[in-house]
Amino acid sequence: MSERKSLSVVIIAKNEADLLFDCLRSVSWADEIILLDAGSQDDCIAIAKSMGAKVFTHTEWVGFGKQRQLAQNHASQDYILMVDVDERVTPELRQSIERVLTTPSVNSVYSCSRCNLFLGRFMRYSGWYPDRVIRLYANYRYCYNNDLVHESLNIDGANVVTLRGDLLHLTCRDFFAFQRKQLRYAEEWANQRRLSGKRCSYLSILTHTFGAFCKTWLLRAGFLDGKQGLLLALVNAQYTFNKYAALWALGRNYSEN
Repeated sequence: MSERKSLSVVIIAKNEADLLFDCLRSVSWADEIILLDAGSQDDCIAIAKSMGAKVFTHTEWVGFGKQRQLAQNHASQDYILMVDVDERVTPELRQSIERVLTTPSVNSVYSCSRCNLFLGRFMRYSGWYPDRVIRLYANYRYCYNNDLVHESLNIDGANVVTLRGDLLHLTCRDFFAFQRKQLRYAEEWANQRRLSGKRCSYLSILTHTFGAFCKTWLLRAGFLDGKQGLLLALVNAQYTFNKYAALWALGRNYSEN
């Protein structure tokens, strides 16, 4: 039987004191917890230290991909579990992770299902479940890309294994905060596409927006998520509109200096 591998939980955060305690409590069983703070003005750092986390700071924001990798660089254990502050590891998911640590394979990375909260409802349809994300992998072997937003792990053809158990994701507890985050993501997406030389037409703004609504509401059965499903379809359409409208405007230099 293989010797159990050690685990570092890695978290990036900024001004997330209201969420951090429950997040850290859900991963308190890990061998090491690393928190990279981006310049919090609240009690985020104090809470992390009180829970036994190793805290580092990097206040110059470089995008989600680079920030996650900077955080991972501080980890010293065999395996990485990347968790966001608004996520919670369920007992069943913990059991799955523990099994991996006792029977590891460096040629595999591990995904789990996120169960996403939207305005008081954990969504089961609308494209928000199972919402698989790769979060568990061997340290020193895999790293994140440099994308500003919607970053991903460079897995180099590794085998992706699905873990049992959900990662609870408190996606939208406050509608205005959620909208601000969506707007920031749209801006970063448009800037990244623009830097890659991408442009879009006026018509594509409309087609992508309409397509986002139909995909969420119809193709992904958002109507089965009730009122929240309809609202999410509209929010997804709005987010898509913001992305493509911003890219269209950037491509024509419609911005004020």
